[in-house]
Parts: sequence; C-alpha cells; structure tokens
Amino acid sequence: MDMVFFLLRHMFNFAVPLLLAALGCMISVRSGVNNIGLDGMMIMGAFFSVYFIRGTGLVISGQGQLMIAILISVAAGVIISVFHAFASINLKANQIISGVAIANFAPAFAVFAARLITGESVMNFNNTFLISEVPVLGKIPIIGDIFFQKVYITTYIAGVLFIVTTVVLYKTRFGLRLRSCGENPSASASVGINVPRMRWIAVLISGALCGLAGLAYVIPNSISFNGTVAGYGFLALAVMIFGEWDPIKILGSALLFSVAMTLASTYSAIEFLNQLGIPSNFYKMLPYVMTLVIIGIAKGGAKEPKAAGQPFEVDAR
Repeated sequence: MDMVFFLLRHMFNFAVPLLLAALGCMISVRSGVNNIGLDGMMIMGAFFSVYFIRGTGLVISGQGQLMIAILISVAAGVIISVFHAFASINLKANQIISGVAIANFAPAFAVFAARLITGESVMNFNNTFLISEVPVLGKIPIIGDIFFQKVYITTYIAGVLFIVTTVVLYKTRFGLRLRSCGENPSASASVGINVPRMRWIAVLISGALCGLAGLAYVIPNSISFNGTVAGYGFLALAVMIFGEWDPIKILGSALLFSVAMTLASTYSAIEFLNQLGIPSNFYKMLPYVMTLVIIGIAKGGAKEPKAAGQPFEVDAR
C-alpha cells in the first residue's frame, strides 16, 4: 500500500499544474481568444516566484513564504498575459503568433535574467513547503494517506479553483456571457455585452492560472528552476482539447496524463516495471506520445467554441 500511496501522491503533483494551465487556457478559448502561450506564462510565474523564494529564504520560510510566492506567480502570469490580450484583442493580431512569441520569449528571459542575478542559468532554492501531515485529517485511513499526508498546499488551491471555475462557468451570469462571447460575439454585443472587455478578463484569468501552474510545477518536483517547465504548457493544451473545453472532463484528462508523467518519473522505483527490461526512454516519452495520440483522437470529437481565434469587429454586427 505504501507504494500505491507514493504513486498517487506523485500523480496528483503532476496533475495539478496540468489542471491549472488547462483551465486557464479553457477560459481564454471560451471567450474567443486562443492561447498557446501557456508554457511561457508558466515559466514567468515560476521564475518570479522562485526568485522571491530564493531571495527571502533567510527572512521567511514555510507556508507563509509559499503563499506570498503564489501571489507573485499569479501577478507574473497576469502581467505577461496583458501582452497577449493587447495583441489579440486590441490589435487583432494573429493569436497563434502572439502565443508562440510569449512561449519563446519566456524561457530566454528567465535564463538571461537568472544569469544577471545569480551568475548562473539555474536558480536553486530551499524547498520547505511539504506538509508532512494535515492535523486530524491525516489520520483518516486511506483518504488521509492519499490526500492529507506529504502534500503541498498548491494541491488544495487547485481543487478550490477547479470548483470555482466550474461553478462560475456554468452557474453565473459572468460565465454565460463569457461562453457567449466565444460562440457568437456579434449576438453577445447586440444585447449589450462588452465583448472586448470580457475577452480581456478571460485572458488575464488565463494568465493568472498559468502563472500559478508554473509554481505548482516547480515546487513539488524540484529544488531549482532552470528556465523551463518541460513543455507542460503544451501538454496542458492537449489536456484541454481532450477534455473538450469542459472543466470536469479536463480534470479527468489531467489525471490521465498525470499517470503517464508518474510512470516516466518513478518507473525505476516500481519493481514490476524494472523487471520488464523496457528502456527508460520509453517511459520518458510516454506523455508526449500520448499527446499526439489524444490530439488525433480528439480531432473528430467535440468542437471548440465557434468564434475561438476570430478577432471581434464591432462593425461586423
């Protein structure tokens, strides 16, 4: 059972950043703005939050430091998403090109800035954020072992944000307006909805969630940041597509992907897999092969919002 708990904890650690980034992308696409700059937004969130953790390690530590780092990661994601929103909504630029520009800019900026600050391209930090056991809840058989022992607070935050996103998207006026802007912006504008403003809000929320996803990727898996999130932004894009732009399905898709990520990182600790004699590179490429397969499967499935990727022209009504 200890091995099962070990694998499940790792699976959740991998699922959290995928879920957050995929939800962020979904919100943006639902408003009508494609966002493939997830990788760049995650990197920016991770860079600035890790820089804060590294710089304040002697002054503050533990969960208080992590909570401030979370706010910084969110702010960094929002700031970089401003450029995508302005280019896509105000300038009506090609949304794919804008997203690619952010995805290419962020890792170069992170490495360059890290070298200026520390003299090295890698920023090490003291990771003191693991919660060994949540009082009372950690004593619950099985459930306590899985969800309330050796966990990070980002897991709980992701769970709350998933619930909030689902409720807001389907049970509120804001969610209805957001979805209408992605399906038929002209009809939305005809009833008084400010389509550009709704899209701006959606892209900024997308950036916030992706920035947080960047920190959620680094904290459970490393004690350093080297300017990359290992393509998680693009994996999150596949998670969103396979999840058919629906929060609940995206959660299932993120968990499915996290199984492959877990196998890729922990196969050496599983005796059964070691005995198979399969080369290690096979496990490492599993998540990316799954991405190609899933995108191929999803091609004939649910369709994205009708107006996704289309600039809104006021006079086009």
